[in-house]
Amino acid sequence: MSSFTLLVMADPAAPFQNVLFRLPEEVRVVVGDNVEQLKASAPGADAILYAHGDADLLVKVLPMAHRVRWVHCLWTGVEGILIPELLSHPAQLTNGRGVFRWPLADWVIAVMLLFAFDLRRVIRQQEQGLWEPFVGNTLRDRTLGILGYGSIGSAAAVRARPFGMKIAALRRRTDRFGGDSLVDQVYGPGQLKDMMAASDYVLVATPLTPDTRGFVGEAEIAAMKSTGVILNVGRGPVIDERALVRALESGRIRGAALDVFTTEPLPSDHPFWRMPNVLLSPHTADRIEGFLDPALECFLENVNRFRTGRPLFNIVDKHAGY
Repeated sequence: MSSFTLLVMADPAAPFQNVLFRLPEEVRVVVGDNVEQLKASAPGADAILYAHGDADLLVKVLPMAHRVRWVHCLWTGVEGILIPELLSHPAQLTNGRGVFRWPLADWVIAVMLLFAFDLRRVIRQQEQGLWEPFVGNTLRDRTLGILGYGSIGSAAAVRARPFGMKIAALRRRTDRFGGDSLVDQVYGPGQLKDMMAASDYVLVATPLTPDTRGFVGEAEIAAMKSTGVILNVGRGPVIDERALVRALESGRIRGAALDVFTTEPLPSDHPFWRMPNVLLSPHTADRIEGFLDPALECFLENVNRFRTGRPLFNIVDKHAGY
């Protein structure tokens, strides 16, 4: 392909767009978040970069984008843009799968250490001027159970291993573990309660699809150890929040560390805000300095592949949802 037109759905003032200057001269770039402007450019576009938070842009623009053969979502999660217009469109969809895995894996280790050494108690005692020695734990010989052993889950396993942790992992297709030396125990989809019962920490890192919505429910949480802690860096609705609140309020499980929620921003009256056994962050666990750089590199690599007719990275099965 000698040249093509790229339609970028983004805030024109977004600083990450500086990377677009690195595109070859043959790539004509149209940037905007104005529907009328995008609709006017859509018929001549060959590819779309979606880097916005309003899926309505795709709803209104895609029906006019007859030439588009590739849509790239800068982010990892695509559940918000799997609209009928995109599902029926012949364009391939790719995303930023895996590009944020290392910051997320580091966050997982950080919060497990917080619970192991009860650092919230340490901070509270310091603020209150209390000298009350207590006994904590390390991560050694503890089991990290991973629901969704993809790029994020495997990165967490890499980070956890040097701490002497054991790894239990569940994925839809167990044959894809392929003798992974990081994993001590493999579980299939029907064995979630077994994995949660065997784990000291349960990491939820699965994408949100119709099959995973509410996958971690009352029975699964009830299977956890009373000392267990659940962590979610995947998508909020994968966990039944009401069931989790009940388990946390009753002391059925020790705690939770949550970066994602069913409703975002988290409503100000949500019980999680008041719970001393919950650590929450506003969907920013992967937002470190320069966190978008690997996402942009992934996109640029796919631009080169698209221009030269090579297979694209991170192709999403639009109907499976990931």
